[in-house]
Amino acid sequence: MEPIQLTAAVVSIVNTSRIILEYMQNWAKRRQHENDFDEDMDTDISESTGCGNWDITVAVGLVDTVECRFWARQTSTDWWDCIVLQVWDDSQWLRNFHMRKTTLLELCELLSSSLKHRNTKMRAALTVEKQVAIALWKLATPDCYRSVRNQFGVGKSTVGAAVIQLANAIIHVLLSRVVTLANVQVIVDGFAAIGFLNCGGVIDGTHIPILAPDHLANQYVNRKGYFSMVLQALVDHKGRFTDINVGWPGKVRDTRIFRKSGLFKQLQEGTYFPDQKITIGNVEMPMVILGDPAYPLLPWLIKPYTGSLDSRKEQFNYRLSKCRMVVECAFGHLKARWHCLLTRSDRSATSFPIVIAACCVLHNICESKGKTFMVGWEVEANCLAADFEQPDTRAIRRAQQGVLCIREPLKTSFMSGQAFV
Repeated sequence: MEPIQLTAAVVSIVNTSRIILEYMQNWAKRRQHENDFDEDMDTDISESTGCGNWDITVAVGLVDTVECRFWARQTSTDWWDCIVLQVWDDSQWLRNFHMRKTTLLELCELLSSSLKHRNTKMRAALTVEKQVAIALWKLATPDCYRSVRNQFGVGKSTVGAAVIQLANAIIHVLLSRVVTLANVQVIVDGFAAIGFLNCGGVIDGTHIPILAPDHLANQYVNRKGYFSMVLQALVDHKGRFTDINVGWPGKVRDTRIFRKSGLFKQLQEGTYFPDQKITIGNVEMPMVILGDPAYPLLPWLIKPYTGSLDSRKEQFNYRLSKCRMVVECAFGHLKARWHCLLTRSDRSATSFPIVIAACCVLHNICESKGKTFMVGWEVEANCLAADFEQPDTRAIRRAQQGVLCIREPLKTSFMSGQAFV
């Protein structure tokens, strides 16, 4: 401490002591007058204004002790402690948290180091399990912050903090491990069983409704007229996300988002998939991804025919459409499981992409556990999504001639049965 600061501190202490002693002197005189104190009193309050040890002792002895109190409203946690943890069975956990209890506890274990907090003098820290449960409840239901607060016996700000802390922990710890390209051959075989050869994934985008952002709000208005943020994703044959790109304003088209993505660069450079080609007729076909008509036709990206269609083109489109249903179902399951993606989140344009990405990770974790999706969720989601119809994509009719030489043999093989699976 600097000499000047030390001097100021001493002066402050002396002044404070003087004020206390003056107050105590007045108080003692009033008591003496009112109660007719004994004149033989051995000790009197010193008239000294110094800061001796005796003065401090007198002040401490005469000032009432003030009990420290918590600056928090009293709430009840009985529902969580006594009902959810002790009584609920696995089906109730799944129905309410959209995740089985075993999966939730596994998630807590994975994220424990990132979410565990230390107790303070003011209050005990929430357990990791309760933090995760609060966040999942808010993500899975359309409930407001006040409702979740009352449910768990915590503050409104605690609910919001639990959501963003869980999302950040998921992105930091699990995103690269869960949203990734797994066994490529298993994926190729899976799409071959559906009807398309040498396919490594299906790409599409979906609009997530949001409240109007404070900055550049007009950029977030999509073609259906509501504010949204775009999630573009590549999925495998089981509807699990293998690559996601989230955060673009709703006004931006799918093709621009795709061309600006890291996935596009990797596919263009040939580094995303292994160099695995098949021969159809006399044409070598690399591993491809499938997209809707809004995407460009590229050597590694196949899209359906548009315009006037003959029977061979219709057959080709039918097979491609069967595979594309996988990504549509993936988005459907994602939003049905995590209703926060349908209720116009009040999160900022910078924090909401983190929440969306975290939901994608949670989607993959749940889907990998098998049959953990309840049909009733989709019914609820359809009601919530009724006001937020997805914008139609515009077909891009121009294609490079070099790419047509891949799509044409595929069309022929589908009709002749050479590629029948």
